[in-house]
Amino acid sequence: MRSATRTLGHTTFAYVYLDATYLHVREVSLGQVVSKAVVVATGITATGGREVLGLAVGDSEEETFWRAFLTDLRCRGLSISDQHAGLVAALRRCFQGAAHQRCRVHFARNLLALIPKSHKDMVAALFRTIFAQPDPAAVSAAWEEVRDQLVKTFPKVGPLMDTAKAEVLAFTAFPKAHWIKIWSNNPLERINKEIKRRSRVVEIFPNDDAVIRLVGAVLADAHDEWQVHDRRYLSEASMALLLPDRDTESAAITSGP
Repeated sequence: MRSATRTLGHTTFAYVYLDATYLHVREVSLGQVVSKAVVVATGITATGGREVLGLAVGDSEEETFWRAFLTDLRCRGLSISDQHAGLVAALRRCFQGAAHQRCRVHFARNLLALIPKSHKDMVAALFRTIFAQPDPAAVSAAWEEVRDQLVKTFPKVGPLMDTAKAEVLAFTAFPKAHWIKIWSNNPLERINKEIKRRSRVVEIFPNDDAVIRLVGAVLADAHDEWQVHDRRYLSEASMALLLPDRDTESAAITSGP
């Protein structure tokens, strides 16, 4: 796939989205079928357009895998202005200064896993109120209020929310016009659904190269569509809000827990 090997130095990317979906691949060396992560990276350019940056197949839990993937992007010229611990560590090594935004949707799933079924709807609604606040201070305060309210009944929620707060709320350091587009990994959901749809025909891939060929075709179609589409993912005017008198580090969006 040309977008997996092309140079990336033609522009800077304000936001980079990283996500993994899982497919069954026959591992000849092990003599069995294993579940492997297909990692996709897309980016939002300085003018608000979208591009496919790359893909890789491997173990998404391993820092070495993420580091190799991110190093490849950097070597191809990626310039930037999911919660696997390996990914976060690799980001810090490869792109110092980049902010890591943990997907709020995936975090909510982890949170609800600690809640009895009879209370899940209530807790989900309460959690959503955090993201309805008008400014960063109010978002932070709402997080603490929700945390304190939940921990009275569900004590395991406390450590989870304490540890995750900075990464789940990283979006608040960026223009409010961007919040809804960067606080979750939704931009990659459509691509992942298409990958899953096409992979159902194959069921079990014979090797990693077969995965790359199929997923590469999906990504090539998406990339070409974005290049000819008149509508930007984020408006050029809103992207300009990143420039004056502010730090322009990127938010990496991931599907990690």
